Amino acid sequence: MRKIKLLQVVTALILLLAVVKETTAQTKETILSQLNLANNYWQATNKPQVRAFWDHAAYQTGNMELYALGKNEAYRKYAEDWAEHNQWMGAKSSDQSKWKYSYGETDDYVLFGDWQICFQTYIDLYNLQPAAYKIARAKEVMQFEISTAKNDYWWWADGLYMVMPVMTKLYKLTGDQKYSEKLFEYFMYANSIMYDQEEKLYYRDAKYIYPKHKSTNGKKDFWARGDGWVFAGLAKVLKDLPENDPHRKEYLTKYKNMAKAIAKSQQKEGYWTRSMLDPEHAPGAETSGTAFFTYGLLWGINNGHLKAKTYLPTAKKAWKYLSETALQPDGKIGYVQPIGEKAIPGQVVNASSTSNFGVGAFLLAGCEMYRYLSDQK
Repeated sequence: MRKIKLLQVVTALILLLAVVKETTAQTKETILSQLNLANNYWQATNKPQVRAFWDHAAYQTGNMELYALGKNEAYRKYAEDWAEHNQWMGAKSSDQSKWKYSYGETDDYVLFGDWQICFQTYIDLYNLQPAAYKIARAKEVMQFEISTAKNDYWWWADGLYMVMPVMTKLYKLTGDQKYSEKLFEYFMYANSIMYDQEEKLYYRDAKYIYPKHKSTNGKKDFWARGDGWVFAGLAKVLKDLPENDPHRKEYLTKYKNMAKAIAKSQQKEGYWTRSMLDPEHAPGAETSGTAFFTYGLLWGINNGHLKAKTYLPTAKKAWKYLSETALQPDGKIGYVQPIGEKAIPGQVVNASSTSNFGVGAFLLAGCEMYRYLSDQK
């Protein structure tokens, strides 16, 4: 009799484990279908023949991440068509004496990071199908930049996502130690003008440093998408930087401290408001900052830098918002704050508010959630 009962208990446990495993598999499949839905919607409604400026290039970083996950050739071709349209270049000036790095959208702003993020995707495409022309311009521009005595190239938070991963990718590709040295030098300059030692977060740029600038309620004003750029950029740096790099500890410390500050400022609905520490400054959901935070947190969990027990609840709550509220039934990613540089009181951000970089951030976050579930036994 006892043997029969024991057998029944064992059988029940086996069935339960099977159900749990099946549920996990279905959840993974659901996430993959959501990612494909969002990416297919974007590509069906937006041609790849657009300029290589930061917003389009930020989308491509998410598109390439999803390609790496599922090897959908349509996604790789979309990126390749975009790269070919732009001649595998960012800003196209050939006169190095006129190259600039303040804000600018014309072809002489070659050294401005918003024209350099495209190199991330060009290098990824090169690694898939090597051909020297794909990275020739990236190497020309970045080798020129790191040969200069200047160190103030990254004067705004977004620039850390735009260019830090370019330098680690080129370092990995070429083995040139100077990329590591200059990466650290430029990063430390950025820290000197934007980093808040107390809050462990970044101001968007020097204009927004407290108390010179305050939120509507007199608080420090940290723009969620700006900190999202930095946090995601640090994750990408840590992904490619050698374990023995002399400066790795500095990036990891900044990354972990940001993770704590980010988790603390999440709203109960799962998203982050545009002004992270003053939710009433510009209340309501915002997708791009939330998605970059979700990506960074899940990447850290997946790679052993953040404890799942501490950070997984935050990441899961954020993904729930991204997949159930931000993602619309047709595949549009909503609640993306338009292009800008700060949280704006009264600015309308709703289900119809979408943008290329917001889609890219959503794809990055979802790919890491998929990988997390894939690692569960």
